[in-house]
Amino acid sequence: MVLLQTGKRLTTAAFRRQSISWSEDSFSLSNFPISSDISTSTAPPTPPRNLTESESVTQLLAHIKLLLRRRTAALAALDAGLYSEAIRHFTKILEGRRGAPQGFLAECYMHRAYAYKASGRIAESIADCNKTLALEPACIQALDTRASLLETIRCLPDCLHDLEHLKLLYNSILRDRKLPGPAWKRHKVRYREIPGKLCALTTKIQELKKRVASGETRNVDYYALIGLRRGCSRSELERAHLLLSLRHKPDKSINFVERCDFANDMDLESVKDRAKMSALLLYRLLQKGYSNVMSTIMDEEAAEKQRKKAAAIQTQQTTQNAKMESNPSAVEISGPNRINSNENKVASASSGSNTASVFQGVFCRDLAAVGNLLSQAGFNRPLAVKFEALSC
Repeated sequence: MVLLQTGKRLTTAAFRRQSISWSEDSFSLSNFPISSDISTSTAPPTPPRNLTESESVTQLLAHIKLLLRRRTAALAALDAGLYSEAIRHFTKILEGRRGAPQGFLAECYMHRAYAYKASGRIAESIADCNKTLALEPACIQALDTRASLLETIRCLPDCLHDLEHLKLLYNSILRDRKLPGPAWKRHKVRYREIPGKLCALTTKIQELKKRVASGETRNVDYYALIGLRRGCSRSELERAHLLLSLRHKPDKSINFVERCDFANDMDLESVKDRAKMSALLLYRLLQKGYSNVMSTIMDEEAAEKQRKKAAAIQTQQTTQNAKMESNPSAVEISGPNRINSNENKVASASSGSNTASVFQGVFCRDLAAVGNLLSQAGFNRPLAVKFEALSC
């Protein structure tokens, strides 16, 4: 048994390494010509012929083999912690050109949601949980994972809604010993563990209700939802928002249904309605997160501009003070200080010269005009004036 388990593990790891370079339809026989259809390159192309029943079965088995080997490689990468590689393998399964059964695709969406969650891509993980629940509304793992993601970003009302739905499923298991739809054992739920999980879930619901009542619903971590760091630039936000908006557009939310093979076509419309509704809620949450983060970035930019302006004004004042301290005579004096400085200069000039105590100016006949000129010049104090009369 040890040798068999070791060989299986080594084979899985080798296949995972080898499958990196494989194309999507490496095992599909439609890529290889049949011996009867092989013709020379110069011959005109032959029209496609109808496949026989045995050839159709062979191609179907080849496609199933491709899907199973892809899933094996993806699960091995997920167990090894290579989340980007696991996401790549699951994406090739889910976005293939040929369809797959409903339960198989739901399981692949759920595993890819685990890989997205481990990689920190919360929006993509929530979207895969939405698709899983659209295909299987009673998937306990999808409800539990989406509730934990919503609690991580502090979106408490939606988290509380998922936990209430999960509580109803647990109660239905205790009552009927089965889930509505697929058997509850396929969801890895053990009957003896359900009472303990139900008690823990009830306690958690009560705590969340208290947090919602206290007003924690407005403190949503939109940075984690979009996948950005705090303090990011506007260009980073716009790029991330554009990618998320194109990827999770509500119009594209039902495209995956076309690749599903349903056992009953009556469920098709209900699956589309669930997928569209959940995608619309996620899209609105992303738009609200973009608006919130953009307003925060604009406030930070305005505050940064104010800081730069205040720093520039302070630098200018510091430069002027330094110039005044180094060369005070070079600083221009304006306003009433200029008049005071003129008065100080005249007073110092009049007091410094003892011999020229008498004002000597231009000869003028009219003494009243001289007094007006002196008063306009700013000499408020009386001055001794020497004058001589002119005889006519």
